[in-house]
Amino acid sequence: MSRQHPRGRPAGRRRRGGGLRLWVLLLFAGYGAWYWFSNQSVDPVTGESVLIDRSLSAEDEMALGVQAYQEILSQERPLPRDAEVSRQVQAIAARLIDRVDEVEAALAAEHGLAPTRFSEGFEWEVNVIDSDQANAFCLPGGKMAVYTGLVPVAQTADAMAVVMGHEIAHALLRHGAQRMAQQKLGQMGQMAGALSGMDAQQQQMVMAAMGYGYLLPYARKHETEADEVGLMLAAAACFDPNQAVPLWERMGAAAGGQGQPEFASTHPNPGTRIQNLQALMPKALEYRERFCPEDGL
Repeated sequence: MSRQHPRGRPAGRRRRGGGLRLWVLLLFAGYGAWYWFSNQSVDPVTGESVLIDRSLSAEDEMALGVQAYQEILSQERPLPRDAEVSRQVQAIAARLIDRVDEVEAALAAEHGLAPTRFSEGFEWEVNVIDSDQANAFCLPGGKMAVYTGLVPVAQTADAMAVVMGHEIAHALLRHGAQRMAQQKLGQMGQMAGALSGMDAQQQQMVMAAMGYGYLLPYARKHETEADEVGLMLAAAACFDPNQAVPLWERMGAAAGGQGQPEFASTHPNPGTRIQNLQALMPKALEYRERFCPEDGL
């Protein structure tokens, strides 16, 4: 007779199952580590090492941005380009876009690096969408939109430039491509969990731990990077960077304090954001003086 497990299962089967699970996890961990290290590159604007899938070319990324933009505009029709608010937003965008190359080069020079000039292939376009959302975005390829709900919160062209500069920064820093690479790692983790025999509850616990411990902090890091680059861009375009602080005070008030706790959010809370922006203000004012010497505040 074979030796039985107390619950009636052969002990050897349990050991073999546990060994298989370990090997599956080790194989996926090894592949994930290889993917992570082999797809690292240095972003010269931030000086940070970033994860971007080398199989995703800049052209492909911009094509995805254009496709997403067309889909959005097919569902949310923009205001006429000759509407007053459209003309105001276009004028702000033009000033920001005009400084992109110079600011990218200046920030890269701070790290002793040459800029990537990723935006050289952008075909810039900005539309205003009639919506209550206090939001804006810029996709790879330079496709931008501002929602009319942002106008009463921004209140001034300077504050609107801070928001739009922030969104442009996301595109310049290729944050979309970085998130796609992160998602690929997450999918590897899910496949490893499923193939190793983890039940649904165990998989959810592992993914939750990955989210709170890695993915959400990484998303908040992207927001902080975009805040800095966007603030320098607005300052170099001769907007008043000081307006960033009251802007985020108004954004916090508009949210009514109903947001998620920071640890559970993809964005820093307004208080953290304001502290970071205040710390960056001397540098932003230096950029404004450097690029706008005859336009004192």
